[in-house]
Amino acid sequence: MQEHIESLIQQHRDQAGGLMPLLHAIQDALGYVPAESVAPIAKGFNLSRAEVHGVISYYHYFRSTPPGRTVVQVCRAESCKACGSDDLMSEIEKWLGVKAHETRADGAVSLEPVYCLGLCAQSPAIQINERVFARVTTARFANPVGWCGG
Repeated sequence: MQEHIESLIQQHRDQAGGLMPLLHAIQDALGYVPAESVAPIAKGFNLSRAEVHGVISYYHYFRSTPPGRTVVQVCRAESCKACGSDDLMSEIEKWLGVKAHETRADGAVSLEPVYCLGLCAQSPAIQINERVFARVTTARFANPVGWCGG
């Protein structure tokens, strides 16, 4: 894994603004940005570890731990909140047995709040892995356990 990360650092280090593309490349390859990659990234980009960690922790897209086999994302942006995503998130937490920002102990599912899936006119929206669902209600989307490796 470290060799792969070093290779990606070499590919992006001379690119203007290369830190973000590097972090995306690492997460695309591994599913997350491992904590042990922060020091080599900082060294490769002549940044402090705090600067690299700050970027990783600032953007909700980046994970610092491996995700569950299924990732459920519930939109928490204004339009979705106005159309019921708070209640939806509460129900999904109960159905899946996991809280927002967590991965279930068996590794089957991670639940993540996200801030805009781009379906504001069709709120509320969720995404399960790469599949997006619009106008989701607790009644319409009754119990996603079967969809999410439950």
